[in-house]
Amino acid sequence: MITIDAPTGIGEITPGCDLTGELLRVLVPHDGDIWVVTSKVVSKAEGRFIDETDKDRARRIESRRVVARRGGTTIVEHRLGLVHAAAGIDSSNVEPGRLLLLPLDPDASARRIRAEVAERTGARIGVLISDTSGRAWRTGQTDLAIGVAGVLPIDSHIGRTDPHGNDLRVTEIAVADELCGAADLAKTKLGGRPVAVIRGLAKLVTVDDGSSAGLLRPAAQDFFRLGRREAVLDAVLRATGQTDRYDELVELDGDELVAAVTAGAPDDADWITRLLG
Repeated sequence: MITIDAPTGIGEITPGCDLTGELLRVLVPHDGDIWVVTSKVVSKAEGRFIDETDKDRARRIESRRVVARRGGTTIVEHRLGLVHAAAGIDSSNVEPGRLLLLPLDPDASARRIRAEVAERTGARIGVLISDTSGRAWRTGQTDLAIGVAGVLPIDSHIGRTDPHGNDLRVTEIAVADELCGAADLAKTKLGGRPVAVIRGLAKLVTVDDGSSAGLLRPAAQDFFRLGRREAVLDAVLRATGQTDRYDELVELDGDELVAAVTAGAPDDADWITRLLG
């Protein structure tokens, strides 16, 4: 039987606090437990606060590239490889005027909690750091794993056969993401319960720490690496020898974008205008 428990009693987490100690105040760990800890309390303990006026600058610093822009929404590839709106910068459950960045290194944060639990209690657990994200093909958000320590992140069925004898060639179950989504049902967004304990899945708890990196789709396999508008811009810049200007120009819109691109390729102004205008 699988159980998920999200206890109450954890107070406001502040920079520099002993996060593991705070979690152990309300949890008694057992071998094979999987702790799902929301990234927000990890970020708070790490002091990842910024002033809300610094959001745009922080988004650029935290991003590798812009994936798509629509109105006031910017989807980026985060420096961790995650694809998030506004680089995961969040204002929910934070005092007015302040924002919170994602943890500096969620895998390291998960490893630290796991090691501290083992040192203080002797229990061998797995730890997942979760964050909320939208999906390209679906409406709504769900929680997924951005940090992994001691939990099998992906259960690959490749090479197995189904009951009808069919070979499974592409099936890989994102176990860590499923666990985070299930845990969120117990934690809830506004319940003040930042950790959930999953029991009954000790088979997923590993000896090695592991990593969340395997959950990120490689660029060569990403069919939707850019939004429609951004893919057109990228193609135009490649055709006109301006590929190094993408990061600069993707922030522009309308006539300003057309003028900036054609300035670098004036002989191609007509067709550039038709594509980007």
